[in-house]
Amino acid sequence: MLWKKKGPENTGVTARAALKKATDLDIKNIIVASNTGKTAQYFVDKGFFITCVTHHSGFKTPGENEMKREMREQLSAKGVQILTTTHLLAGVDRAARLKFGGVYPAEIIASSLRILGQGIKVCVEIACMALDAGLIPYGEEVISVAGSVHGADTACVIVPAHSHQFFDTTIKEIICMPREK
Repeated sequence: MLWKKKGPENTGVTARAALKKATDLDIKNIIVASNTGKTAQYFVDKGFFITCVTHHSGFKTPGENEMKREMREQLSAKGVQILTTTHLLAGVDRAARLKFGGVYPAEIIASSLRILGQGIKVCVEIACMALDAGLIPYGEEVISVAGSVHGADTACVIVPAHSHQFFDTTIKEIICMPREK
């Protein structure tokens, strides 16, 4: 499915499409990019193992996390695993670019994935991050859900690889994404 525009107005339909595909393919794990927890709430109590991947602490404001403690506790109580860590395709490469200029491998990979859209890049990134953290099983298809800015407008079926084997990652299906980049 292609959405005419990117954005949070697609979140509900994207969540329903992702949940349907997970059911149809008997996929048990869904990884959701959600910095505040609002998007992750679309996936709780649906019978799947949910991993919510947030921005790292300090992403917007030094020392602060965008997800409020109450939301983190609420999602955790519903069985959602929450991963807050350095982004796979940023980290120290971004720090070097910001400090010294230039282009670094992780940012080239991220920009290449963005050819398909920001949501696709994030879907791949968070699936690999969840695998590296041991929160999802190795070698299995997962549903990965992300957005272009806020909410969710992209969902994929992915078999992620660990970061040191990143290029073994396979995007099996694009369930939905915005036509607009």
